[in-house]
Amino acid sequence: MEPFNETKVTEFLIMGFPKLQHINKPLFFLLLFIYLFTIVGNLLIFIIIRTSSQLHTPMYFFVSALSFLEVWYTASTIPKMLSNLLSQRKSISFPGCLVQIYFFHSLGATECYLLTVMAYDRYLAICHPLRYPSVMTTQLCVKLVVACWVCGLLGPMAEIILVSKLPFCGPNKIEHIFCDFPPLLSLACTDTSVNVLVDFVINACKILATFFLILLSYLRIIAAILRIRTAAGRRKAFSTCAAHLTVVVIFFGSILFMYVRLTKSYSLDYDRALAVVYSIMTPFLNPIIYSLRNKEIKAVLKKRFMFMTTEVELPRILRK
Repeated sequence: MEPFNETKVTEFLIMGFPKLQHINKPLFFLLLFIYLFTIVGNLLIFIIIRTSSQLHTPMYFFVSALSFLEVWYTASTIPKMLSNLLSQRKSISFPGCLVQIYFFHSLGATECYLLTVMAYDRYLAICHPLRYPSVMTTQLCVKLVVACWVCGLLGPMAEIILVSKLPFCGPNKIEHIFCDFPPLLSLACTDTSVNVLVDFVINACKILATFFLILLSYLRIIAAILRIRTAAGRRKAFSTCAAHLTVVVIFFGSILFMYVRLTKSYSLDYDRALAVVYSIMTPFLNPIIYSLRNKEIKAVLKKRFMFMTTEVELPRILRK
């Protein structure tokens, strides 16, 4: 009997939004604008916070860490998406696909942990204001951010190793906007029940645990705010965590539906739309949320803008 010749798949085709292929060029320019705005906006917030002494507080330290993270988080997927929008053959090699999945999930996990740390920071500031300066020191802030990055980068290793050992010998079309575990596992020509179980358990523990800690922090924050007697005091206390809460709702609201669900009965377009929310829109909205809803950052931006305007106008006045 002749041995079975198995055709090994060495590259995959990322299908993106098949129904929108006729408007690829407008989508390219829209996504390019979003990407550039995300990079510039997040870098601007990071630089403003790091160079402004009045913003050197634990809360803004974590905001700057989040902005820095968003730059790399979007870089793991959007450049390839832009390339695919202009390319006839939207291909990616198997190693390239694994690299993209690794960085997307590791940076996404880092964001989960960092948002949890930010919730804990707000809990300490509002519920224990007298202890807050002595507990949330600069050294602790740095250690917490480093721990978020280390845990995030180590997180997807088990899943990546398991997927790298799977044989792919049939269809090579990834029905998604970038490489991800669920659509890639559906293409394997062997049983992937172990991979699916490991993927679900890791994501459920990671996402649900961080979401529960954030929820617990905000329940205590709300209870503390309600005990404040004046309306002005309640508004001031809530305003310090409104931006963070907005980002949490958008980010966790989408990844919970995507990665922590027992049924896979949702349509492919539904999954693609969710992916747009947590991979593109959350990093895009981050600088808007933190700049428009934050008086201190707006004040620094206004001061810097007025200073730059003065520097430009002063030589003209002197020449006259």
